[in-house]
Amino acid sequence: MTKPAVEFEVFDDEFCLIYRPRDGTSWVHDRFARGEDLVVKGTFHLTLRDLVEDGSEGENSASDDDSVWIGVDDDRLVFAIATGEGEYFRFKPEVLEFNTQVLLHRDTRPNWKWFSAERNVSILRIMQSLDLERIVIGGPDPDAIPISEYERLLHQFPTPHELRRYVQARVGTVIRQYTEPAVDAEALLNAYVNKRTAVTVPNLENPFRQFDIAKYAFALDRLRAMLANEAGTSEAQWQLEIVEIILLLNPRYIKAFTEVRLLDTDNSTWRRIDILLVDASGNVDVIEIKKPMGKPIMLPARYRDHHLPMRDLVGAMGQVTHYLRYLNRWGLRGEDYLTQLLGADLPAGFRIQITNPLGIVIMGRCNTLSEVQRREFEVLRRDSKGIVDIITYDDLLARLQAVLDQLRIGPALSAAPATLQAE
Repeated sequence: MTKPAVEFEVFDDEFCLIYRPRDGTSWVHDRFARGEDLVVKGTFHLTLRDLVEDGSEGENSASDDDSVWIGVDDDRLVFAIATGEGEYFRFKPEVLEFNTQVLLHRDTRPNWKWFSAERNVSILRIMQSLDLERIVIGGPDPDAIPISEYERLLHQFPTPHELRRYVQARVGTVIRQYTEPAVDAEALLNAYVNKRTAVTVPNLENPFRQFDIAKYAFALDRLRAMLANEAGTSEAQWQLEIVEIILLLNPRYIKAFTEVRLLDTDNSTWRRIDILLVDASGNVDVIEIKKPMGKPIMLPARYRDHHLPMRDLVGAMGQVTHYLRYLNRWGLRGEDYLTQLLGADLPAGFRIQITNPLGIVIMGRCNTLSEVQRREFEVLRRDSKGIVDIITYDDLLARLQAVLDQLRIGPALSAAPATLQAE
């Protein structure tokens, strides 16, 4: 009959370790007689004081694996390693050789792998090294590690093979600075760890989902109302409300400033930017907002067999391009000036940076464009991208609707679907 070398049972409200030495029990008693501890699996430090049952010695057959003993008689030693305390068993500090309190819920059914990793590494001691106030496994306590999560931890605990991969990767990092090894040790380590580790992502979005749905739904309704009653909104009011929607759709921007002065070094005069955007790193971009006035973004008439952008769009793009040129030529002096000018409305110590600023033009409609006009508008938009980004009001409507639809569907982050089989 095969019996494990180490197992656990409960006797008289004590959590006990049952140890079946593969070479009989006499050598254990000899250790105790010399005043030495018995260390089991590199985790449990046992003495004669912990011994509560001494099985009779009989014939046995040794096994190469210390985890399994094949014997005729159940020659075992039983040690009390934890005592009952409410819903938990509290481990004796001297058994674990550290003072951090360790509690194990009574409903758990552990084996030796719950406490000892390969090569006799104490899992509890590694947890204790994190300077925890106490270690609680299972049960209702607020700081308890759920049993399912603890078992997942055990499954992901580094193996000797993983440790070898880690050492190879560290060595490979140094060697790659001077030569190119044939084996990519870092890639092998990452592949092995990814295979063993179950990835869990906290759903940060879920607690705020309903709030975000209400926020984007309000912005979408407001934009629709503005477009339906364009004549009833002043140019200044229109710009301010559209900027709010832009900030909502682009979290990188933290502030928008209106009527910002900048120096035209070519003509030694001052110009005014309608709206200057500042991102979280202090970089600035320029945005130009025009009321759509019901105009399509492309002219219906053709010139040399091509549709041209409407004149207002060409003018807005040219205006923004000049602003970008003024900012770039202004350089460090401009950064100092803008930081001092706008600093009161920005976080303390925040500094404005002029680093290849981009332009954004928001104007016109594209919902009535023909297929040919739409294609030629897309060519224009992509040709100018990287300098000026052209956004129509129908683009804004579509973006708000897409964000809203995704929020209503569920989390933004999910696993990719499996590869479809070819039919």
